[in-house]
Amino acid sequence: MSDTVLEAERAHLAASRAALRAMREHAESLSADAAGDWVSREVLRGLLDQRIAALADHPDTPLFFGRLDRAAGDDLPHTIYVGRRHVHDPDGRPMVIDWRAPVARAFYQASPADPMGVALRRRFGYRGGELTAYEDEPLDGRPLEQSRILLEEIERPRTGPMRDIVATIQPDQDEIVRRDLATTVCVQGAPGTGKTAVGLHRAAYLLFTHRERLTRSGVIIVGPNRAFLSYISSVLPALGEVTVDQTTVTELLGGHAHPEDPAVAAVKGDARLAEVLRRALWLHVRRPEEGLLVTRGIDRFRVPEYEISEIVAALRGTTRYGPGRAMLAQRLAHAVLVQMERRGQAPDDRVQDAVARSRPVKALVDAVWPKLTPEQVLHRLLSDPEFLAQAAGPHLSPAEQELILWRKPYRSPRSAKWSAADAALLYELADLIERTPSQGHLVIDEAQDLSPMQLRALGRRCRTGSATVLGDLAQGTTPWAARSRKEVLEHLGQPGGEIVELTVGFRVPREILGFAARLLPAIAPGLAEPRSLRPGTGSLTVRWVPDVLEAVAGTVRELLEREGSIGVIAADAAVPAIASALGGAAAVLGPEAPDDARVLIVPATVAKGLEYDHVVLVEPADIADAEERGLARLYVVLTRAVTSLTVLHRRDLPGPLAG
Repeated sequence: MSDTVLEAERAHLAASRAALRAMREHAESLSADAAGDWVSREVLRGLLDQRIAALADHPDTPLFFGRLDRAAGDDLPHTIYVGRRHVHDPDGRPMVIDWRAPVARAFYQASPADPMGVALRRRFGYRGGELTAYEDEPLDGRPLEQSRILLEEIERPRTGPMRDIVATIQPDQDEIVRRDLATTVCVQGAPGTGKTAVGLHRAAYLLFTHRERLTRSGVIIVGPNRAFLSYISSVLPALGEVTVDQTTVTELLGGHAHPEDPAVAAVKGDARLAEVLRRALWLHVRRPEEGLLVTRGIDRFRVPEYEISEIVAALRGTTRYGPGRAMLAQRLAHAVLVQMERRGQAPDDRVQDAVARSRPVKALVDAVWPKLTPEQVLHRLLSDPEFLAQAAGPHLSPAEQELILWRKPYRSPRSAKWSAADAALLYELADLIERTPSQGHLVIDEAQDLSPMQLRALGRRCRTGSATVLGDLAQGTTPWAARSRKEVLEHLGQPGGEIVELTVGFRVPREILGFAARLLPAIAPGLAEPRSLRPGTGSLTVRWVPDVLEAVAGTVRELLEREGSIGVIAADAAVPAIASALGGAAAVLGPEAPDDARVLIVPATVAKGLEYDHVVLVEPADIADAEERGLARLYVVLTRAVTSLTVLHRRDLPGPLAG
């Protein structure tokens, strides 16, 4: 490796960092005071703050990770540096090109068979923020060898939250990342294939490509729990995207999480409930019991009962419930205005609005088309057996109706404690009453664990936009877990979405993945066994031990002598005992866990989506026995390790693993 070349590249890195500092200082020098009014000043100030935050440098993160020497004779520069964000010098000349720019695509896609106008691709190796190595790949038709720098970056031990993967995006991942905004993509990804990273990088790419549109309509990342969101929270800011909302399904649907029998939740989560809720809402619209009498001065105007019934019938089912109330008032007022005109009067729109707001019209509308909240409707549905039977019709069996009825109904909607399954039903009702605002793009991770009703709720948030749907059918751990990606897209309201599959893993070693794959015939018989590019010989240790807690403590002590993060994963009920055995050497994963904790004790139910260099899996049989889809949960925790997995057990291993 030429020291001269390395020093030249380090000089370009230093100059690029200086240029980025100058760009940020320029942004900090700008003032919002020039705006004409207070609102404009606040908007401009917010935009400037976002710009300053996006230009933040991260000294321990490479500013650029690749270089292209172009062979094509066009107007583009001969040499292009590819990095996390655009950097230009004081004269406006680009020093680093954003990885999302069209010209940077060749860094990921160019090959000897299709060089895409590139003569040479150079990859850079770093330690922290220091450039330590480079590696050249001539694209002259000769086969390429496996990139050592690329492999080292993929395998590099980690501590703390998830990193971006802009330096290591593979061609099949890049194809997904750069899909057009209008396309909803559903990614079936085996463990270690980078599906979560692909989803986050697609969000960053779409924001770069459709900045103005998505700034207005918004992008939301939806994850399974707060631990997962904390783990991925640094990825988008590192790419310069600081305005993306990240939330859980529970939080997005109102924060309701009262405990509930899984069998009850499974019925409530079924797509059939959509029709039950629709019927329940519209059952509140009644036939008028009398006509309408409106007095205007000395004049009296009557709208007969049959005419009101015709107006109600014409409106019912053609509009959402809330707007229907307003339209009913206007239709009744119009009927009165027709009579006024017949008597020689000349009423205008102001008179019609006044009649629509009059006490007799309001009273009739309240009687025929009462104002409702989602909570009122659902409270009645789950409290009143006769009303539930009427709304359910042929859609729920008597046994299912009996199952979801409250044994001890709450006194009022205000006092009700709603479950997570109830939250999706409330969201459905809210949309039947008033239209739910749509986002520009949604990224939904671990989608296989969402119920049909939860998917319907999320689908309304991208009704006029698109989504990136991520998950693995083999990791479905809820009683209502999806059995097919097509089913997920249909419930989401995106039946035309594109389904793609990532089957090659880059993170989880082959030996570990093969061990976990023994569970696939039992939990997802239709899925092919995933493949890994990392052999990982010696990465798996399975040990029977007489004292599990003592073995955990000893194993953690040994792993602390190695580099990388350590996750001790166990059945939720075993976590307190393990925490006591490890003492101050470990923290329990949760809101209070320190960000820089080297050893984390992870309850099995929140391990999904997380990765650790070294995993100590405690008593697999306890995890398998803890819930209905315990083997699927076990598959999840078996695939969290990216360097080594140590399985400690005193009980017999679950059947598929014992073979």
